[in-house]
Amino acid sequence: MDFSLFREVVKTRRSIREFTDEAVSITDIEEIIDCARYAPSDTNSQTWEFIAVVNRDKIKHVEDFTWEKLHETAARAEQKGLKREAKLLIKSFGPYATAFSGAPVMIVCLSTPYASKFRDKIFDPISFVEPEVWEEEGLKSSCLAAQNLMLAAHAKGLATCPLTGPVLLAEDKLREYLHIPEDRGVTMVIALGYPAISPKAIPRREVADILRIVE
Repeated sequence: MDFSLFREVVKTRRSIREFTDEAVSITDIEEIIDCARYAPSDTNSQTWEFIAVVNRDKIKHVEDFTWEKLHETAARAEQKGLKREAKLLIKSFGPYATAFSGAPVMIVCLSTPYASKFRDKIFDPISFVEPEVWEEEGLKSSCLAAQNLMLAAHAKGLATCPLTGPVLLAEDKLREYLHIPEDRGVTMVIALGYPAISPKAIPRREVADILRIVE
């Protein structure tokens, strides 16, 4: 394995919000998800599932109800006297929250309930943690798979953008529209397609600022 090649994939990945009209093949989607499923997970629980929406009309519908919820939130803020904040919510956050709208594919990343022999035979019998902690464990592993997905897409010449806006604003609508079971967590939405732009790298914090070595 060549570390320099891997580092190049990691360092050149960008969050892209503008896509071409070129379709993404089902084969490419399947191969990307194949890479995603090799992410590490707590006791190999593999707490992830994915929904790939490839119908542009359906993606547009998700965009529409996300904007609807955004305007409702802004209206409530205005009623509280927060007119400036409401305006910024729509003008600044809105385009970020709906950046999936121009992509030919929208992938909804789900987390499944954490289950393992450790939980069945040890953790639950001794009330190791509160039940909601297991939801967090599933979410953590799902996020690891999402990173694999985005790196795999970039290696194929595709672009992605991870988004939590649709989840924060309209998770209930998203669940209803895509028939997402109640016991699944909605981790994020990832826009997927061929990039229409090639943005420069943004500054990153230095390693010395984020790493502490304990000897």
